Amino acid sequence: FVANSGLIVNPDYRGQGFARKIKRRIFDLSRELYPNAKIFSITTGLAVMKMNTELGFKPVTFSELTDDKEFWKGCQGCRNYDILQRNDFKMCLCTGLLHDPKDQPGPTPAPKPFANKIVKPIVKKKNSNSNRKFKK
Repeated sequence: FVANSGLIVNPDYRGQGFARKIKRRIFDLSRELYPNAKIFSITTGLAVMKMNTELGFKPVTFSELTDDKEFWKGCQGCRNYDILQRNDFKMCLCTGLLHDPKDQPGPTPAPKPFANKIVKPIVKKKNSNSNRKFKK
């Protein structure tokens, strides 16, 4: 499985589509690097649920996610962690969302070299920013 979590956009930059763009890129990268892996998410936020649904995630029970204790340790900082513990990591206030590549139509993306995914976009972005002139 693949799990990506902790996407928080600074309040000064919210409402500009950054979270959706970041979420899409992380999702695409996860699919490229691990084309047969199930990707899951847990959230209490409506915005994240909407974004994940647009990407093809389906709501599932926690028992359909993972029983990997290391994964659930990532929830320790959540104020609802005690609820998760009391329910043996099978239920919480969060909604579990799963993207299973077996349930998706179309070809599985072929893995691409790391440099094409990370290095080139960063260099391209840096170059476009350095050419920009700013007014005071």
